[in-house]
Formats: sequence, C-alpha cells, structure tokens
Amino acid sequence: MRKPLIICDFDGTITKNDNIISIMKTFAPEEWHALKDAVLSKDLSIREGVGSMFKLLSSGLREDITAYILKQAEIRAGFQEFVSFLSGCGLPFYVVSGGMDFFVYPLLEGIVEKERIYCNQADFFGDSISVKWPYPCDDQCQNECGCCKPSIIRKLQGPDDFIVMIGDSVTDVEAAKRADLCIARDYLLKECEDLQLRHAAFEDFYDVKRALLGVKEVEEWMQEKSAGRSWPK
Repeated sequence: MRKPLIICDFDGTITKNDNIISIMKTFAPEEWHALKDAVLSKDLSIREGVGSMFKLLSSGLREDITAYILKQAEIRAGFQEFVSFLSGCGLPFYVVSGGMDFFVYPLLEGIVEKERIYCNQADFFGDSISVKWPYPCDDQCQNECGCCKPSIIRKLQGPDDFIVMIGDSVTDVEAAKRADLCIARDYLLKECEDLQLRHAAFEDFYDVKRALLGVKEVEEWMQEKSAGRSWPK
C-alpha cells in the first residue's frame, strides 16, 4: 500500500495572493515586470529571475515590506482546518515554498511547524536585498529552481509514497511532473491540462480536502488508520 505524502506551495496557494508579486508591485521599479515575464516564459530560471527582482529593492525597505506583507496577506479559506485534518489522519504535510523566510514563517506560525517548512532566505545586510538559496537543485535537476521542489520531494519521499502536490504557479510545474496527483489552480492547472498530468482543481482548501478524499490511495490509508494499523512517519 502506498502512503500519501502531501507537498504544498505557499504563495498563491496557501495565501490568496502571490506575496513576491505583491512586494514587487508595491516597492520595485518598473524593471521587475520584464524579469517576471522572462521567468514565466522560461527565458530566465526562477533562481535568476527572483534573485534579480529582489536586487531591485533596497535593504532599507525591510520593515516597510515586512509590515506590508503581514498586513495584506490572506490565508486561503480552509487551510488551518486542512492541516488539522491531515494531522489527525497521520498524513505527512510539508510546505515547500519559493517565498522568503521573513514572511513565510510568521504567516504560518501556529499552523505549520517550522521544521515542516522549506523556503528561501532573504539577506538584508547589503545595499539591496539578496536571496540565499538553502535548497538548491540536486544532481537530478538542472533547472536552477532556487528552492528546488523536486529535489526536496526526492529527499522526503519513501520508496512507496504517493506524492500529492498542491500549487498554482510556474514554480510548481517541475514538482507537479514528479507527483502522482497535482491539486492545482491558475497557471499550474493549465500546465497540468496541457501536460496531461493527473490532477484536480481547487479554489480553497475545502476543495483540496474533497479532492484528496476522492483518491483511492488516500481512501485506503484512511481505512487502514481506522482499522488501527500504524505506519512509519
């Protein structure tokens, strides 16, 4: 029997808005638009594009940017209940985000334990904001992902795990290709359709829960849990 492993994006998935895009719209000069378009067209890698966008911002904006994000970010409906549901079922859940630590950690505080969050790190010690990449691509990925979601999945998964990827954007495409099921919205939903990946659509985390409960592998897991069998974490 395959054990479900749930991997979830943050920006635009857990939160309603993409927080990096919100930061750029509010604080960055116009040059950020060309960088964003180059990432979406895949002319620039995610690592190069996102790194270059943050270099447009002065480190002196740290307090203003942090206050802005923590004020305007909105968690998508049903997320906290969804995390509690997974915990009660013994289903492993990780947030794997191309976002930055200074807003990902505080927005998830009290909902997801820090050790279950993978994200990038913003460095405010120079004149402009630079990005540290603690989770680079492994030797099986050459896409310069920044926070390499496929590499993290390879690190986390067991040999028989059933991988579920929840996401919305270009940063989730390579992870979706590795997943057994992708629960998607927006850009990623279209990519799943074009690539003919096994997928379901969502708008909130009540939709995500319904999609999971309709999957044979999850149903089998629930039946095993209700029968009192234990599984390794």
